[in-house]
Amino acid sequence: MPTQRLDRYLAERHPEISRARWQEWIEAGQVRVNGAPITKPAYKLHAGDIVDYTLPPDRPPDYDLKPEAIPVPIVYEDAYLIVVNKPRGLTVHPAPGHPHGTLVNALLAHSPALSQGSAAFRPGIVHRLDKDTTGLLIVAKTDLAHARLSDALQRHAIDRRYLALVWGVPKERQFTVDLPIGRHPVHRKKMAAMDESAVAAGKARPARTHFTVQEMWRDFALLYARLETGRTHQVRVHASAIGHPVVGDPLYGGVRKPPRDCSPELAHALENLQGQLLHAYEIEFEHPVTGERMHFTAPLPEDFQRITNLLARP
Repeated sequence: MPTQRLDRYLAERHPEISRARWQEWIEAGQVRVNGAPITKPAYKLHAGDIVDYTLPPDRPPDYDLKPEAIPVPIVYEDAYLIVVNKPRGLTVHPAPGHPHGTLVNALLAHSPALSQGSAAFRPGIVHRLDKDTTGLLIVAKTDLAHARLSDALQRHAIDRRYLALVWGVPKERQFTVDLPIGRHPVHRKKMAAMDESAVAAGKARPARTHFTVQEMWRDFALLYARLETGRTHQVRVHASAIGHPVVGDPLYGGVRKPPRDCSPELAHALENLQGQLLHAYEIEFEHPVTGERMHFTAPLPEDFQRITNLLARP
């Protein structure tokens, strides 16, 4: 690679993203060269440099954030943070196509005092869940709590565990999927499992998920998944990559016809799913202010529980 500006290099690799957007992304510290964050768009790259980054999200328009009376179960709350049990179908923060009716709007109605966050349109949001993934989510109420929780997330010090119903039964009862994850080269809304060469090329980031089979049936398995890293769609991508996509997952092959010999009740429940059966079941972390060890679990949502009950019938 001849000497080249970092922002120009990235814009040439991803022409669908403007150079000005790349400059903002670099200045925000989201691009690394040889493992070190670079904040100057004019930084000069040289042959052999390894550039590591995730593609910047689409920059949403300015949103008029308003409190909305949307019911969201609160699992825990104090002066510094809130732990919620996010229901299915609720987008975490405003984005193109979802300017309102989000978890942020609901939280503003519940607690107007939220941390500034990493962007004006997502106050309080430390980490996210997909719209149709249910379960536990930490929200910061103060900037101090937000900064410390974000740091803990970067250090993998927040232990997040999921339950996922998948198609088929894995051969092993305990196993680890260690596959880098990057943006799909064709479908921009999808992520993809890649090999190590994609990491070296700056197209993917390391990702590791530890799976344990909790229960199994002839055509399905309930997996307990512990994230070692936190990549976009990680559990969904890794489950699909090993041939066991999450049931009901429209992006990664989890929408299938029910088994021919399953009960009419189970067939009806599977055909009427409104999203993937993936639930952020458990979360454990150190309180960002008191230092207390916090641990929470959330029961399976009704549609998920109904299907596992139907599978358990003799």
